[in-house]
Parts: sequence; structure tokens; C-alpha cells
Amino acid sequence: MVVLECLVRRTGLIVSKERIQQAVTSPDHDITPNAVEVHISRLRAKLGTAAIVRSLRGLGYRLEEAKPV
Repeated sequence: MVVLECLVRRTGLIVSKERIQQAVTSPDHDITPNAVEVHISRLRAKLGTAAIVRSLRGLGYRLEEAKPV
């Protein structure tokens, strides 16, 4: 949920991979940049068509609302 919260707070804006990594990391649990990609992948699967998480190469990720059909 932390990854989703981080993206929702900045809907439509770019959130860097480092920022997400800092949000997920706790004092007793450190994660790698690849783990962020796994979290994003799982989040995309859970969101389905409700929202879109765009990858912006070299910049980070952006949450976008899905367009109504």
C-alpha cells in the first residue's frame, strides 16, 4: 500500500524510483531498486483497468486515471 499511497499523493506527476524506494524502506528492512519494479508490477496487476502506472525511463513512474470507455 505504501507504493500506491506514494503515487496517489502525486497523481499525474512523476515519482522517482528512489523516492518510492525511500517510502518502502524501513529501519529493519532495506529494499533494492529491482524490488521497486516488482512492487510496481504487482500494483499494476491489482489495479487492472482502474488506473495506469506509467514507467518513464530514467525518471520514475506516474499514476494516471484510466479514461472511461
